[in-house]
Amino acid sequence: MNSIDLIILNFNEVRRRSIGVWTSIPKEKLQWKPDDEAMNCIEMIRHVLESEHYYHLAIKNRGSLSVFDSPFENRPFTSVKAELEFAEPYRNEFIDTIKSFTEEDLAIIKIDRSDSGYIRDLGDMLLRVAYHESVHTGQLLDYLRTAGVPRIRIWD
Repeated sequence: MNSIDLIILNFNEVRRRSIGVWTSIPKEKLQWKPDDEAMNCIEMIRHVLESEHYYHLAIKNRGSLSVFDSPFENRPFTSVKAELEFAEPYRNEFIDTIKSFTEEDLAIIKIDRSDSGYIRDLGDMLLRVAYHESVHTGQLLDYLRTAGVPRIRIWD
């Protein structure tokens, strides 16, 4: 297994666990949030899916986008299933882009996000994208605990 395969495995495992958490949220709790400043559950799910699309475009651009016209914007929040179905083609394109890179690309290609305070190698950036999703999945687990909702076991 090479580095590209491992990165894709990591993306797939993170998403599999995220989907487990996301689909376990009772419909009546999708709008729940711990305070007025926080995203609610379904907003956080959308944030993860939309951010992945942004990161994909930024990676292809080799840096931050000056303009991001999000296909997720202004879509009504309905269900986790609808969010996943809408995001699926964007996810597939992202995975295909990752598959197109070589081992050398992971170290040679630089992603310039100076506006956000960093420039990273492609390999580092890809791991950050997966980490972003992981952090938000952890936040949702905490939301569920705080809301008194049973949490699924994600460590299999």
